[in-house]
Amino acid sequence: MSKEKPSIPKGTRDFGPAVVVKRNYIFNTIKRTFEKFGYLPLETPAMEQLSVLTGKYGDEGDQLLFKILNSGDFLSKTKPEDLEQGYKNITRKVAEKGLRYDLTVPFARFVVMNRNEITFPFKRYQIQPVWRADRPQKGRYREFYQCDADVVGTNSLLCEAEIVQMINEVLTALGLTDFTIKINHRGILAGIAEAIGEKGREGDICVVIDKLDKIGAEGVRKELLERGISESAVAKLEPLYTLEGTNEQLLEQLQSILGETAEGQRGLADLREVWQYLSKLNSQALTASNASGIPRLMLDVTLARGLSYYTGCIFEVKVNNVSMGSISGGGRYDNLTGMFGMPGVSGVGFSFGVDRIYDVLEELMLFPDSSQVGTKVLLVQFDKDSEFYALPVLQQLRDAGIAAELYPEPAKLKKQMGYADQKSIPYVILIGSEEMASGKLKLRDMQLGEQQDLTIEEIISLLIK
Repeated sequence: MSKEKPSIPKGTRDFGPAVVVKRNYIFNTIKRTFEKFGYLPLETPAMEQLSVLTGKYGDEGDQLLFKILNSGDFLSKTKPEDLEQGYKNITRKVAEKGLRYDLTVPFARFVVMNRNEITFPFKRYQIQPVWRADRPQKGRYREFYQCDADVVGTNSLLCEAEIVQMINEVLTALGLTDFTIKINHRGILAGIAEAIGEKGREGDICVVIDKLDKIGAEGVRKELLERGISESAVAKLEPLYTLEGTNEQLLEQLQSILGETAEGQRGLADLREVWQYLSKLNSQALTASNASGIPRLMLDVTLARGLSYYTGCIFEVKVNNVSMGSISGGGRYDNLTGMFGMPGVSGVGFSFGVDRIYDVLEELMLFPDSSQVGTKVLLVQFDKDSEFYALPVLQQLRDAGIAAELYPEPAKLKKQMGYADQKSIPYVILIGSEEMASGKLKLRDMQLGEQQDLTIEEIISLLIK
């Protein structure tokens, strides 16, 4: 019988120790900031009831849900004619659960189920994997981590201002300096559509404008016309593509463009209030600039992410000196829990793209040496006597907080030193008969190739420094 070659499902990945350590460095940096701003950790199950997940992401999203077959004879409730009625009908009978598609819907479900125990406003962050039955390709996986933070139960724009602060603080802590936090507002987009005579068409308009960087102004013009936007409306839109100036100047220009449109004026008022909060907080996001001298927080009237989902401010973050899409984004929504029969709960949230942040830090070589955790010192043994002598030494090192290990068998010195090299262990302690007699151990610096005879107390003092 031939042995099957081991493999993993397409669109999933193994992470070796070196990668996990770097990912944890990113996660821990994000967690520290979230917790500093009062966000609490939350976890939800990997699987949810399919009734919770279906219908929340549109028809395409429903098809991308990973369904879990019922245990036992999952076909027992099906009949031949069920197959003729399509996959949706058969799915209901063979699968009651599915893997979570995102963290937002499970969060909404949690809020509704725990509404009597939760203190509102409720701030939560969640860092867990999600699964999508997508076609795997570069940068797109079937299993990947999301890193969300949301606050629900308040309309206060202080939350938006603090999101800007958190984004700025996390990216700065990760060593990034040249990035832009783009902000816009759903009301401004709706106001623009009304002002150009296409009220209610902001969805079509913004889906196209969002492609401006990729297809250019002429490409945008052509696609807008194909979607039925009038020639005059398209012409009125074109000045928006080249708006320039400070954030305050942009707001003033929009004031005249939007006229008396109620939604547009709501958007302008909200953005001004966000800026006011940030200025009172002395936020670095307002004062720090990227390499081009542009403030990190920038109003972008062409930003339209998730238009049908968001109802207020929207965010997107781009690192300017790498060829990478957005690494963070989010916005305000007015009815997160309405899908589960608890309407009127406003909230605002955003998410970091950890995989993209990882790639950016790798490309810019920004992972610090301190993010490389692992064994700091290896104790080399030669026989049973040196092994027993080394055991209390090993414990002393660990009690001092030094990551240490003892090679588990008396192998040849070359093999033990090779082990230290392959694991990038910076120091080796050699314990032979001479060292046991004198009480002075040989400490070898693997990078410099130097060694010195020291007591264990002297070694601990040196390694701690």
